Amino acid sequence: MKRTLNLFVMWASLVATAPAQRVWTADQCMQYAVEHNRSVRASKLTLADYETERMRAAGAFLPSVGGSVGGQVNFGRAIDPETNTYTTVSTLYNSYGLSASIPVFDGLQRYNDLHAARVSVLLGRQGVLAQQEQVAQQVLKQYVDAVYQTGALRLARQKREESMALLVQSRAMAEVGLRSEADTAQIRASYSSDDCEVTRQEGLLSNALLALKTLMNYPVDEPLQLDTAAVPTSPLTVCRVGELYAQACGWNPSVLMAGYSLKVARLGLRSARGAFFPSLSVGAGISTSYYRQVGARGTTGFGGQFRNNRGEHVYATLSIPVFNRLGLLANLRRQRNNVERARETLGQRQDDLRVLIEQTASDQRNSCMELQKTAARVEADSVASCLTRQKYEEGLASAIEVQTAAVTLLQSRAQLLQSRLQNYYLTRILNYYKGMPLWTEE
Repeated sequence: MKRTLNLFVMWASLVATAPAQRVWTADQCMQYAVEHNRSVRASKLTLADYETERMRAAGAFLPSVGGSVGGQVNFGRAIDPETNTYTTVSTLYNSYGLSASIPVFDGLQRYNDLHAARVSVLLGRQGVLAQQEQVAQQVLKQYVDAVYQTGALRLARQKREESMALLVQSRAMAEVGLRSEADTAQIRASYSSDDCEVTRQEGLLSNALLALKTLMNYPVDEPLQLDTAAVPTSPLTVCRVGELYAQACGWNPSVLMAGYSLKVARLGLRSARGAFFPSLSVGAGISTSYYRQVGARGTTGFGGQFRNNRGEHVYATLSIPVFNRLGLLANLRRQRNNVERARETLGQRQDDLRVLIEQTASDQRNSCMELQKTAARVEADSVASCLTRQKYEEGLASAIEVQTAAVTLLQSRAQLLQSRLQNYYLTRILNYYKGMPLWTEE
């Protein structure tokens, strides 16, 4: 007895100290997704490439410095470096050089490339934000679907329990002769159907949670408990689509990305035009050498030759493009096409945004009206089901009528849950288009 009591105390202490399982809200799921989703990580790597390209474009304004070291051995007939006459003595010859050059003018190609690289960094940042918001919207939609499947499973289990209670009551009534065996069999069949429906809903819930974990890049083998508390419903929101669209165009990541892409294309066109101008570069260098004849004596040492053979030079180079097999012209036309393509993409993004805002506002209005009507329907179906159940207990209704009323009530409750969740999702998306953050960071 004492050993059993000790085991019970240990079990109770373990249960008391065990950490409670985390309950995930919609904001927490979206925040986890934007931090761990693989597509978001890939967009961040693209941003890192843009930043690297900006560094390269800025480095093009710096001078280029290079050094050279050469070694040469002459055999047979060669020129003596000291006397500048022919000799047949083998000579070891080393050369050393250091030079620097910087372009002075290149048709503003470097300037346009640097400006384009800076705009590309802004494009990459908006790309990361756009990918995060796209993933967040997908997670929110999948979260709503998983919460709906959870509620549908709860309603299916509740109906199965009601069918079980009705079956027990029907059997008791059949024993005293108030109900026939046919009614009991009908109720038993209804209970079997409800049990199958529970199994089906469990499978749908498992699939919904798996899809949500995949979007979040959440470990699929770990449990994910969602916050299935009452979802707040929002009243009808009256908004002017034109004003909302004008505001959204100023911050929407997809539209900003298209705008930055257009700027990059225009700068690329300017750079292509600059390639037709002459380019000028200047440079300077220093060089020296050392030689030694194999087997000869009296050769000046390395230090003396290194100083005495030193020479400096400066130069300027003017390069004029005359003809390069139409390469510059082809590149110019390609850049013009890129500008037109980017302009069309910007217009398409703006049109898509306006359609999405209009559709979301319309769906939100319809969801509010549908929610009110569905709530009234649930109330009416609930009263009808209760009355039918009472009539069945009094022998005034058949088992089929009870089953039909229960199924109708289940469908109306499921539709009410779906309408409430749809209203919640559409309201959050509409608020997002108004400029509110899609998720709240903790």
